[in-house]
Amino acid sequence: MKRKVNLFANLKSDFASGLVVFLVALPLCLGIAMASGAPLFSGIISGIIGGIVVGYLSQSHISVSGPAAGLTAIILTAITDLGAFDIFLTAVFIAGLIQLGLGFLKAGSISNYFPTNVIEGMLAGIGVIIILKQLPHAFGYDADFEGDQAFVESDGSNSISSLFEIFNHIHMGAVIITLISFAILISWDKVPFLQKLKLIPGALVAVVAGIIINEIFISSGSSLAIGKEHLVSLPIPTSFDEFKAIIVTPNFAGITNPQVWVVGLTIAIVASIETLLCIEAADRMDVQKRYTNTNVELKAQGIGNIVSSLLGGLPMTSVVVRSSANNNAGAKSKMSAIIHGVLLLISVLAIPVILNKIPLATLATILILVGYKLAKPATFVHFWEKGKYQFIPFVATLVFVVATDLLKGVALGIVISVIFVLRGNLKRAYSFKKEEYEDGDVIHIDLAQEVSFLNKAAIKLTLNSIPENSKVIINAHDTVYIAHDILDLIKEFKETRAVDQNIKVKLKGFKKAYELENTPDLQNHVSIEHYYDVAKRAMVKKTEKEKF
Repeated sequence: MKRKVNLFANLKSDFASGLVVFLVALPLCLGIAMASGAPLFSGIISGIIGGIVVGYLSQSHISVSGPAAGLTAIILTAITDLGAFDIFLTAVFIAGLIQLGLGFLKAGSISNYFPTNVIEGMLAGIGVIIILKQLPHAFGYDADFEGDQAFVESDGSNSISSLFEIFNHIHMGAVIITLISFAILISWDKVPFLQKLKLIPGALVAVVAGIIINEIFISSGSSLAIGKEHLVSLPIPTSFDEFKAIIVTPNFAGITNPQVWVVGLTIAIVASIETLLCIEAADRMDVQKRYTNTNVELKAQGIGNIVSSLLGGLPMTSVVVRSSANNNAGAKSKMSAIIHGVLLLISVLAIPVILNKIPLATLATILILVGYKLAKPATFVHFWEKGKYQFIPFVATLVFVVATDLLKGVALGIVISVIFVLRGNLKRAYSFKKEEYEDGDVIHIDLAQEVSFLNKAAIKLTLNSIPENSKVIINAHDTVYIAHDILDLIKEFKETRAVDQNIKVKLKGFKKAYELENTPDLQNHVSIEHYYDVAKRAMVKKTEKEKF
């Protein structure tokens, strides 16, 4: 019987972490909607549904869902091709139905085949992206939209060249707020007397401090005052009719359009893969090491996308940035994700004017620290110490996630990992050892449990390297499967090359099905021959003495 989870058991820590995720998610929801060519509120709606609906239905305790940067290009193209946002919402509805079906088909189990070093490489790559993308905002250079993860930006520049552009657009007011925010966030958990205020997250204090400092700059007429272009920009409906117009419903007349189904299928596949990757990452981050049922997660995401489409929201996935911020803020259960969704809903209805006073520099500071924790140097050292077969896929995934996107980077990391696994299997098809005796060495070749055609090259090379006049024992006691190619190779070696080069071969443990005859114990042969040679030498000496 499944144990019931009390969502209110850790309300103090979950509320604090939900508040931090809310602060991080708000500009990301707006930025992704803007980049997708969709109404700005569609991103907020997606964030609210991702928090409340998916947060409640999901079994993940750390993961947070919402609009994802990985879908922006698909959404932008789809809205343009389909000609209207309401028709696009029909495609999102279809995507939700497909994800729901994938959950029932138990497609979520494919997440078990994502290697740990690739998942860690993906996390580190996203950490590097966050740092690269948020550094310009920290200095007051806000040319790129919040939530962008693409290396090549819309104006033709890239994440590296944008760092050099910072020097031409430094805003000293933003820099001062960034430095103060860093001081608050770093000291909040370390200064003893501040630890008593742990219920209040440092991120909230930094945000409030940022607002107050900028208001002081504005009221004093200082040149350090940060303008609207450097603040959160949430649309504010001035009437009920304007608010009503925000809610766009799907135009189901487009359901007969094959292109709508293609878009729906594309969103379902990409969103499902990104979700499974992020769920694996979230489970890795969870300090309590709880595991999420990924099939339930696909169902939750499917229902979330269905509801989001009906209310005019963007498609969603589980998102690493928000999940990582959630974990770092001390979330204990999925109540944190639900709280972040509720706060999004309340804030856009009740306090949009206050939210629009938040400096992007403060939010950049919060995200930079999240990025650092994802890509901290200790992670690189950890995989370096594990050896090249763990380190190379980790670094390759990281580099390609930064240079291309999440899915391509992970795909490359998995391909490299598979190549290394195959190469490792080639070497582990058998064990090789040499025992030294007075009358000659004995070579032992012990075959592994499974020896496939992929191992042919390695075994062939080993057999070819055995010197003339050797003694060899090939042991198949532990095998459950040997490919015919390998059996033919061993048979040819024993019957042809071994005879020609005076190599004594003993086969042990070969099953009848292998059609290779086992030979008597080679050690006995060695001993008998040894004693025969000793006796022969003794007889010669005796004869010589008698003659003398």
